[in-house]
Amino acid sequence: MKKFLLYFLFLSAPFAVHAQFDKLKDSVVQFYGIVVTGDSLKGIPAVSIVVKGRNQGTYSNDQGVFSIVVLKGDQIEFTSIGYKPVLLNIPDTFHGNQYSIIQFMVNDAQYLPATIIKPRPTREQFERDFVNTPVPDDNIEIARQNTDAAKRRILARTLPASAGEAASRYLSQQATRYYYQGQAPPQNIFNPVAWADFIQAWKRGDFRNNN
Repeated sequence: MKKFLLYFLFLSAPFAVHAQFDKLKDSVVQFYGIVVTGDSLKGIPAVSIVVKGRNQGTYSNDQGVFSIVVLKGDQIEFTSIGYKPVLLNIPDTFHGNQYSIIQFMVNDAQYLPATIIKPRPTREQFERDFVNTPVPDDNIEIARQNTDAAKRRILARTLPASAGEAASRYLSQQATRYYYQGQAPPQNIFNPVAWADFIQAWKRGDFRNNN
């Protein structure tokens, strides 16, 4: 009896796997289409198309065309800046493995609070306020300040070395030690290049105590 059951399970296993594979294959859908505006029917580029509940998605191209592999019964969310989000359900009752749509998206109007513009009482007060108004730095000015030589020296003294820098320094020290193995290493006290670097560092204030 046991041999018969084992023989039956051995024969029925391929059919069960094949049936499960056919079921999974039937649930996979090639979902494609185009996303357009609801008023002018123009393609909307860079629309985010995400499958709800899974880390899966894509974007529409410059003409609003998209294509993505989903499963029957999935929920697809269309989002784009300036448009109301749309949630679409992929039906699980249709036959076939391709599903195409033309998705319309409606402009999302944003109403800002009212702004009242009032003039200054006098020209002198306007000039004073105009001169004293702080203007935030733009990106170029912020980048220039971040790459300033003095600021980079301060950061180099305070920030710890990264793993790559520490490994490079260790390997350099080991290479120097192996290079002078069996002999006395040279003394930088007689090296004019080392003295020039020391003088430049002294002028920059690298050895100054900031405490």
